[in-house]
Amino acid sequence: MTASSTPSTPPPRPNPDSVVDCALYEHGKRRPGLLPLDQAMHACRATSDSFVWIGLHEPTEDQLQTVASAFGLHPLAVEDALDAHQRPKLERYDDTLFLVLHTVVYVEHERLTATSEIVDTGEIMVFMGARFIVVVRHGPSPGLTGVRRALESRPELLAHGPAAVLHAIADTVVDQYLDVVTAVETDVDEAEGDTYRPHQSYDIRRIYQLKRELLQLRRAVVPLTGPMRELAGGRLPGVDKDIATYLRDVHDHLTQAAERITALTEVTDTALSLALTQTGVQQNNDMRRISAIAALIAVPIGIVGVYGMNFDHMPELRWTYGYPLAIGGIIVICAVIYRAFRRNGWL
Repeated sequence: MTASSTPSTPPPRPNPDSVVDCALYEHGKRRPGLLPLDQAMHACRATSDSFVWIGLHEPTEDQLQTVASAFGLHPLAVEDALDAHQRPKLERYDDTLFLVLHTVVYVEHERLTATSEIVDTGEIMVFMGARFIVVVRHGPSPGLTGVRRALESRPELLAHGPAAVLHAIADTVVDQYLDVVTAVETDVDEAEGDTYRPHQSYDIRRIYQLKRELLQLRRAVVPLTGPMRELAGGRLPGVDKDIATYLRDVHDHLTQAAERITALTEVTDTALSLALTQTGVQQNNDMRRISAIAALIAVPIGIVGVYGMNFDHMPELRWTYGYPLAIGGIIVICAVIYRAFRRNGWL
């Protein structure tokens, strides 16, 4: 068989389980049916005032490359979308925007422990152009099916194009930030209450674990404030003034979530400092008690040790009342020392 007659190897078929949805929207209304990925770009160019919305969940490299080739996505952005370990950011490649958001999920638990996992994070990467928007999800994150359905019920909003989808996704993610922060506040209040409770034996590792979870939540929320501020400015391609107004509201909610996280972090730091101080005070009290008990034990040991040396010429060695006098002296001296320690709070 010659080289020219060798059959060409067909390209690998994408995993359909990773394609959440792929649809064409015309004048804010969805065209019925699921659009194949390889036809998405051709479909959105066939008509005016239309765009394609593609949703992918942990796609394969071949699958994402198919979309990247169709819409001309930048290789660096595609690499970031495959790696899925990016910090929240907004990048511009010509007329295409690339937005990375971290999603957060509150992990339910009965009680905070030293190993409790409170928040779990995922990532959403958004590629937005004039005629398309591609959403790539990684890790635990809220499904965007509800977002799509809500937008499809508002064709006047979808008529603004891909920017309306970008706003809806960001709004959903930020609203979940606020929900998670509200849930975490309960854990912080519990930790703070246990720390201020008197005579409470508290494991400092619980507060430290809470602080680590708050830092993880902070890393997901705070870096997004810059990109959202830039999007809300309305100076980026594809973001008109109407959508910019909605994005400003999202930025306000994001700022509120970031401020609440900062406040919770400060409360946790205070609780951790207080717990460490209380531990030091408790250890100091224990050492004082041990020292007081050692002093009480030293008195009879000292007196008995002197009279136990068995020298022939010792005062009162053969005196009839020597033994009861020594015992009485031990009792009196110990009582005086005990009273002094008791008055000073050592016992």
